[in-house]
Amino acid sequence: MASISAAMAASAYPERDEPREGRLDRIIIAARYLGGNIAGKTRPLTRIVQAVNAAASDLGNLPDQAIGARAVALRLRLRRDGFTTIALAGEAFALVREAATRTIGLRHFDVQLVGAWAMLGGMLAEMETGEGKTLTATLAAATAAFAGRAVHIITVNDYLAERDASSMRPVYEMLGLTVGYVRQGMDPQARRTAYACDVTYCSNKEIAFDYLRDRMVLGGKPRSIAMKIDALEGAGAGRRLLLRGLQFAIVDEADSVLVDEARTPLILSSEAKNSQEELLHEQALFLAKQLDETDYAIENGSIELTGDGERKLEDLTSSHSGIWRGPHRREQLIRQGLTALHIFQRDKHYLVRDGKVVIIDEHTGRLMPDRSWEQGLHQLIEIKEECELTGRRDTLARISYQRFFRRYLHLAGMTGTASEVAGELWAIYRLRVARIPTNKPVRRVRYADQIYGSSELKWKAVIASIETHLGAGRPVLVGTRSVASSEQLAALLDEAGITYRLLNARQDQHEAEIVAQAGIPRCVTVATNMAGRGTDIKLAPGVAEAGGLHVIATELNDSGRIDRQLFGRCGRQGDHGSCEAILAVEEDLVKTYFPIAAARFRHMRTLPTELGKTLFRIAQWRAEFAHSRARRELLDLDDYLGDVLAFSGRGE
Repeated sequence: MASISAAMAASAYPERDEPREGRLDRIIIAARYLGGNIAGKTRPLTRIVQAVNAAASDLGNLPDQAIGARAVALRLRLRRDGFTTIALAGEAFALVREAATRTIGLRHFDVQLVGAWAMLGGMLAEMETGEGKTLTATLAAATAAFAGRAVHIITVNDYLAERDASSMRPVYEMLGLTVGYVRQGMDPQARRTAYACDVTYCSNKEIAFDYLRDRMVLGGKPRSIAMKIDALEGAGAGRRLLLRGLQFAIVDEADSVLVDEARTPLILSSEAKNSQEELLHEQALFLAKQLDETDYAIENGSIELTGDGERKLEDLTSSHSGIWRGPHRREQLIRQGLTALHIFQRDKHYLVRDGKVVIIDEHTGRLMPDRSWEQGLHQLIEIKEECELTGRRDTLARISYQRFFRRYLHLAGMTGTASEVAGELWAIYRLRVARIPTNKPVRRVRYADQIYGSSELKWKAVIASIETHLGAGRPVLVGTRSVASSEQLAALLDEAGITYRLLNARQDQHEAEIVAQAGIPRCVTVATNMAGRGTDIKLAPGVAEAGGLHVIATELNDSGRIDRQLFGRCGRQGDHGSCEAILAVEEDLVKTYFPIAAARFRHMRTLPTELGKTLFRIAQWRAEFAHSRARRELLDLDDYLGDVLAFSGRGE
């Protein structure tokens, strides 16, 4: 705590210096961590419950004004002594719990107190889905804000940031704290105002790009002396900054933000038109179409030319000049062209909306209209889809999520699925995972997986399962991985005469309405991963008695953690619920990461359960290993580029 306070005092834009371990260091650190008992670290955290109850003994009899006065007095003590002592944290938690009870009618459970205390200790609280992580975050956030920290609660999308800020606002305001949120499309002044609040809700993408914009204003790493000179000279760099540094972060759905999305670098760029490059991209796509399946190989989602493909490409470009004369650049361009043609699929990886290619976030199922693929891939896909070609993007600044989040003075998080990546979270971010027990016993029933050879048989089984559970008066949530799959199922439901609601990137503006109705009797909701994280499906009266919500996974994701998030939509807070996976081996996961198995078993009608589960486990393991390696390589590259740019004086 003393070192954090010193860092804040010494800098007008406080942030942490990054740890610089090599790859071997990270492996050793992760191995040491995995050797410990993660669950055992939770037990001492339960002492916070007694401290909160002791501090709350007289709060129930106080008027609202007295609660606010107590909060003001506690602020002074927390600013002086910090929030790591259990007595002061207990007083703060007691005030927040009382404010929540009075304003929004929700009283924190004991397990939520434990989860918040873990986060104040710089840990990642693994809390079962449905355990109220949004409410839990108010305890840690308000306590840190009392202590003078600029608190960022970071969610996976704008919808959740706005929803959580709005729903929790009365709690903060009763305690004299201000709350704001940042979402896509806000102007700089509105962002600056939101970040000036005591507690700010925002998505990981918005805050990371705002940080890069601040780095551009500062010309590299923030320097307190330089900022003071700017202010004296009237340059006003401080007035143009958006953030107040990286002081205290609570990352919601932390495994998604810190792990799943950490494979992609964040690049702030500007458009640069170049007609010569447009011609080059058109040539690359034309040449890529001349190659057949014997000229290239697809493995783990990437494309490599075979020896025959390299020779054929050399023949095809023999009459070309310029960049096509160099084998390395020539082959790189063609690999990108083949990737655009055969890897990236419309309505799965992107939509075409209003004549533009819009990326779909594979982890959340949401559109990312402000993002584009690099190294010409976006332009190649635009040519493929006959859209207006955007210009080449010149990189202005870049950073990875790993480097960004390691710069927070205090980093904490919460999620329902973190144990599988506990070693990576510790090795990269120094985040220990604390497993928090559930408030009520989990009553979710997992049915045996049904695994078919073909997609046709799988979809028939999905329709049959939906009809069975509708007959019992239960609502059904069906999860798919892509817009195309969700719309394919929607067409089959139309043929079967089953009424449904569809939630994918095309209906993102209706998300709140669709989710609100997903728990009513005999309601069928077909959704992509948009319904996989952060959504709380409320059960209508009588539904729990009928068996609760039934969830069907029609495809498994590259990570089993994402599947667990989908299944966690049912059986929340002790409610009844059930889930099952109905799968086909010929679809993306096995076809991409275990192609031999997909080719061998796709013609079977059904697979024995254990055999099918083994195939999918192997495919998921390969996918998770490939993604983990990509994250490590990105971090190493990011560190290297940081050193090179710093040496050149350019900064990030």
